[in-house]
Amino acid sequence: MYGSIEKPPVARGDGQQVLIVVDDLGVGELLSTTLELAGYQVSEAGTGAEALLRLAERRFDLVVLDATLPDLEGLGRGRRFPVAERPPVLFLAGYDVLGSLLPEVGLGQEDYVTKPFRVAEVLARVQVLLRGRNPARPEVAPAYADLVLDDTTCQARRGTRALDLTPAEYRLLRHLLVNAHKVLSKEQIGRHVWGEFRGDNAIEQLVSRLRRKVDHTEYPLIHTRRGFGYWLGRTGDEP
Repeated sequence: MYGSIEKPPVARGDGQQVLIVVDDLGVGELLSTTLELAGYQVSEAGTGAEALLRLAERRFDLVVLDATLPDLEGLGRGRRFPVAERPPVLFLAGYDVLGSLLPEVGLGQEDYVTKPFRVAEVLARVQVLLRGRNPARPEVAPAYADLVLDDTTCQARRGTRALDLTPAEYRLLRHLLVNAHKVLSKEQIGRHVWGEFRGDNAIEQLVSRLRRKVDHTEYPLIHTRRGFGYWLGRTGDEP
């Protein structure tokens, strides 16, 4: 089941033009409402052919595309768009099409979320795909001590050691990092990572997996404040 429509606490868009290409009216309405509330200008198309017409008429900064639509000729990698510049594409993909889709996905230009998706994940992937399209507004990579995240590639490093993180682990680590020295409750973490609150056990397991990867050989950065939540920082700098 898709996540409910909730107004994002902070608008992440800056008026960028997003084309949503889906044939499910409910999914289209959910995506349109969510992205508009997040600060994007949204247009919709119900078929690949209609999407090509829209792309011929105006410039879009991003296409959100249901990978299961039957008439996608002209919308995949290596095919010509009838516009001067090919916009990045965020695919909405079921597990049954991932095998054929993954060879299409190229870092920085295409990405995907699996269905049924969560709106928080869609917003995060849209933000990352569009970030590289606005060089006039460069962002400093989130970092703390020897821990650095690269939102362009969604990769993290602790010193010289690369961290092999799942999407949920990456979102959690980034949330902890940008809120360094602040205690985040389990409810805050759940809603940021998954777009909804989940049971304590799911969050505890996620934090435990992330802690093993981040603090594997170095001094610990992820800490528990019993009864309150979790925080990131050096021991001795407790909030």
